[in-house]
Amino acid sequence: MKVRITSLNPTEIATELGLQPFQGRQVFRWLHQKHVFDFEAMTDLSKELRKELAERAMTSQLTLAHLSTSARSFGTRKALFRLEDGETVEAVLIRDRDRATICLSTQVGCAVKCAFCATGMSGYTRNLNPGEIVEQALYLLKEEGIEDGHPNIVYMGMGEPFRNYDATVRSVRLLMARQGLGIGARRITVSTVGEVPGIRQFAEEGWQIRLSISLHAANNALRSKLVPINRKYPLETLMSAVRDYVNATRRHVTFEWALLNDVNDSPRDAAELAELVSDLQATVNLIPYNPIPEAGFAPPPFAKCEAFRDALLKRSVNTTLRKERGQDINAACGQLRRQLLSA
Repeated sequence: MKVRITSLNPTEIATELGLQPFQGRQVFRWLHQKHVFDFEAMTDLSKELRKELAERAMTSQLTLAHLSTSARSFGTRKALFRLEDGETVEAVLIRDRDRATICLSTQVGCAVKCAFCATGMSGYTRNLNPGEIVEQALYLLKEEGIEDGHPNIVYMGMGEPFRNYDATVRSVRLLMARQGLGIGARRITVSTVGEVPGIRQFAEEGWQIRLSISLHAANNALRSKLVPINRKYPLETLMSAVRDYVNATRRHVTFEWALLNDVNDSPRDAAELAELVSDLQATVNLIPYNPIPEAGFAPPPFAKCEAFRDALLKRSVNTTLRKERGQDINAACGQLRRQLLSA
């Protein structure tokens, strides 16, 4: 079986393939800095070595199956990637002036099954390995022609990152590697729907990667309906873990809140949310819902979204309201893949 080198750091590439350390670094740079996946094009390696590597190693575990560009949100692009086993995953690149943000998937499907999410409707198949996660970013960087190597990375695509903890953490370290993209820790955010053991383990990593919590409701009755993992880790347990994380790391956290019309967008919902997070170093990121026909939810009118934001700001909660991005290209997690599966 060929060595899958996108899951390896430069030292591991050299060890696995019997190369000199500098050659491991060369190969890693070709993949991560130059986004070159053909050994033949790695021109600072000898022809003999390039031929040997092509026989022994695999530079790519996924292929681009579909790429959509939003006409309404300039610079938003959604990619559907096909894996070796025929499964598919999605990643999204969002342009905002001179800043790029790439949203990565960590699993094929998802077992959490949030009520409003297309990914969970398609079921869970398997975890991604570190290279399959990293390659999503490398391919989108290549496609977009981003040469500065410093996009923002958010682990908010398909799957629950903390249910694929080891591969997620390794992929983060690969993206941060100075011989490659060298992405700064504060440019990377890992989002969890509330996998408490993962939050506690994440607090021990000793880095400055950002943590985001997909909250969506501030009382157990509603959150258990929207986010079923709340039945296992209710808000009291989740918020205890978040507070311990903040105390241990001194890091700011973000709470994601998908605004669902007449579900979690009332003044009472805002008051409950403000009370829940008022004692934390935190930001609430409000996201008008990207509708999925099968789910039966809709985004609130934008004026209602603004009113919810303003209610939080009046209670001194640091709050942002995200603009709509990519509804015309099915940019919500799992939508494009679900369309393919249903075709």
